[in-house]
Amino acid sequence: MAIEGFHPSFVFLIGAVVAALTRGKMRSLVMVATPIISFAFLRGLPLGDSFVFEIAQWTLTFSHRDELSWLFGLLFHLAALLAVIYSLHTRNRMEQVSALVYAASAIGAVLAGDLLTLFIWWEMLALSSTFVVFAGRQRRSMAIGLRYFAFQIVSGLCLLTGILLYSNSGMSLELGRLDLTTPGTMWILLAFGIKAGFPLVHTWIVDTYPAASATGTVFLCAFTTKTAVYALARCFPGTEELIIIGAVMTCFPIFYAIIENDLRKVLSYSMINQIGFMVVGIGLGTELAINGAVAHAFNDVLFKGLLFMSMGAVLHVTGKSRGTDLGGLWKKMPWTTGLCIVGAASISAVPLFSGFVSKSMVMAAAVEQGHTWLWLILLFASAGVLEHAGIKIPYFAFFAHDRGLEGREPPRNMLLAMLLGAGLCILIGCRPDLLYSMLPYNVSFEPFTTTHVLIQIQLLLFASMAVVVLMKTGTYPPELVKENLDVDVIPRLGGRALLGWLRGTFAQVTTRLSITVLERIPAAIAGPRGPGQWQLSSNWRLVLPGLLLVMALLAFLIANLYG
Repeated sequence: MAIEGFHPSFVFLIGAVVAALTRGKMRSLVMVATPIISFAFLRGLPLGDSFVFEIAQWTLTFSHRDELSWLFGLLFHLAALLAVIYSLHTRNRMEQVSALVYAASAIGAVLAGDLLTLFIWWEMLALSSTFVVFAGRQRRSMAIGLRYFAFQIVSGLCLLTGILLYSNSGMSLELGRLDLTTPGTMWILLAFGIKAGFPLVHTWIVDTYPAASATGTVFLCAFTTKTAVYALARCFPGTEELIIIGAVMTCFPIFYAIIENDLRKVLSYSMINQIGFMVVGIGLGTELAINGAVAHAFNDVLFKGLLFMSMGAVLHVTGKSRGTDLGGLWKKMPWTTGLCIVGAASISAVPLFSGFVSKSMVMAAAVEQGHTWLWLILLFASAGVLEHAGIKIPYFAFFAHDRGLEGREPPRNMLLAMLLGAGLCILIGCRPDLLYSMLPYNVSFEPFTTTHVLIQIQLLLFASMAVVVLMKTGTYPPELVKENLDVDVIPRLGGRALLGWLRGTFAQVTTRLSITVLERIPAAIAGPRGPGQWQLSSNWRLVLPGLLLVMALLAFLIANLYG
């Protein structure tokens, strides 16, 4: 069914308002109905531009429908529906309302027809997802949510800076292919890279996803990074720098995932690995490579969502997510175990599962362009995925030494969402033509050739044997009960040093400045006053100079951009 005349994102925003005002079964009905009704309006969108508004000298295009935006719009509606069904048992109003706004922002971003409209949804994406993290209600949710928000704000500032520089150079703000030689485009690429989890700015992913609730993580894993992948595919196809960046992304998370104990954090590293395949495909830039990147983004939302749902079910039932705390649950949670194995097989690119039909497209595109070294890197990365996501996740959660945990199947709505996700992974793996027919380019590709199938089976067998040998010989890296930090240690230490400076030297300087400017000078001008007059609280003495400093920096930026 298709309905015309309304933007799909606005349906989600209305649904969020109604969900905030209702409770119980009525709110659950609103949550489920929202993505279904919104999808009907998505189908009703005309090809090309619509919902165009003139504001001052800018033209805002809130809807641009083509093959790429349609596919991501479909994906985000599907992801929202599965995540909503999975979360129906909760009564966390903040999380449910924020999640609908979050989905609206992602859909609005992929439908945006210009950079300024993209920026509007980009910022809404940051704010709404931060409240999803806060709703995790863990002891550290607030601190981690603020760190997450800092990354998202930096991404937004980079995007705004890039847009201003790009516009000031006389270029149109229409959302399309960008050239890195044009002023401002490097800032835009950095903005996309932060949200996509480029190396050195990836730490927000592994820091945030394990901190959200079991249901909140399912929403988080679907939208932010895939919106960034869409933006890269839209604006930077064929950018060769992305090949190197993507290759690094596919490899380095493997080593951290091997030693990581928290299984949800393992999946977070695995997400960076999978996004690396997408970034490589976008960097290669051929029609086959772009198709592979987009198809893999579609499949990743499904199988990564399924894995996060299965680990969320374990967390919901046992209250634990560390590999050393789990094990022996396959007898108590057989359905969850089987569905987790489907997700593990899909992400490991086992033939007849969804990951195989998309990952092979990117690798084939690398071979076609003569990048043998890149193909070998992607082959190594595929073996690493099998180890940490295909074997480690189901083994430690369900088949390792029985810890004597109380276990049972999760609520029916969680099982239903996992069943639907697993069914789609198998359907796409067996009938890839259903996905291929929706891809941006009409390129013929057959994944089930003898060469593709044999290479993948051999890779899976040898990688599995390597894991078994490492475990039997005792050389497999031990699962340590500690928090592993990679480059995240740098901003954390820097942040603590900055906070100490703000509380010390900076606080003293601003307090004295405030007393001089806001108390002594007015007192000298006005003459003698009664006791207590012209006195300012210590909080304002610190805040007001900071506000003046921010205003000065903004004035300096605008003056340099438009002066």
